Amino acid sequence: MWGPGDPVTTVVGVPAPDVPRDAVLVVDKPAGLSSHGVVARVRRLAGTRKVGHAGTLDPMATGVLVLGVGRATRLLGHLMTTVKGYDATIRLGEVTSTDDAEGESWSVTDATGVDRTSIEQALAAFVGDITQVPSAVSAVKVDGKRAYARVRAGEQVQLTARAVRVDAIDVGDIRVGRPYLDLDVSVACSAGTYIRAIARDLGTALGVGGHLVALRRTRVGEFTLADASTLEALQEEYAVVSISQAARRSFPAYELAEDQAVMVRNGRTLAGLPLDAGGAVALFAPDGTFLALYEQSGPDARAVAVFVGQG
Repeated sequence: MWGPGDPVTTVVGVPAPDVPRDAVLVVDKPAGLSSHGVVARVRRLAGTRKVGHAGTLDPMATGVLVLGVGRATRLLGHLMTTVKGYDATIRLGEVTSTDDAEGESWSVTDATGVDRTSIEQALAAFVGDITQVPSAVSAVKVDGKRAYARVRAGEQVQLTARAVRVDAIDVGDIRVGRPYLDLDVSVACSAGTYIRAIARDLGTALGVGGHLVALRRTRVGEFTLADASTLEALQEEYAVVSISQAARRSFPAYELAEDQAVMVRNGRTLAGLPLDAGGAVALFAPDGTFLALYEQSGPDARAVAVFVGQG
């Protein structure tokens, strides 16, 4: 399987004719820029409006933002369901209106008496399959409108708890800056997990309040910071991962015979084909072209999404 460090197709300046037009880009998003702002810049670089991203990062956050260009935009919804990784700094001792450093300070409590053991014990309760109430300023939609937009309009927003999975929370450095306590954590979690909510709930559990100070996404599925390019670097060298490479890297692969490839191009069920992967499998034509994502349905394999049609 294609892995980190393997070469991607690159070209200086704007995309050349031999650069894949249906491709994935991994951007190291800078602080202060929205995910939509990154998309807007990549649209200019790619010379097309058909650009999307897999999973929003707040403007204050940095790190891995996976973008799709052309037909690869249809791959993004499937990539969004994969495991995410984050490095974060949590400040204990202060509650803010947004559960992060960009909000208004609501209360301050001396947190310098909290020790590492208490922190690790409290965080252990957030590992596993848990329910989590997103921050009121999250991108969750309430009656068709983003929660953060309603909050900015002066509305009171109450969001319901949702099921998420946190695989691990590792505590790193802890720093005292009276009356606060700042701690670095690394989190591996499912899509839909809010690190701001972990910061808020950790502060509540310890009785001192807390909020998120800094956030850097280190992983989206199989794509990591090692694959990411800054926007400035992309202006100099437009580095992309072809849709076929991205599919091979992100999903189990199955090589089709030519008669099967014809059926898959038309989205037809493959009777008696045991994929047995417990999820989506990338199907490839004999010439290596990525055709579709299929999944097991009883004894047969059925289409999840077809990317290359007949003819």
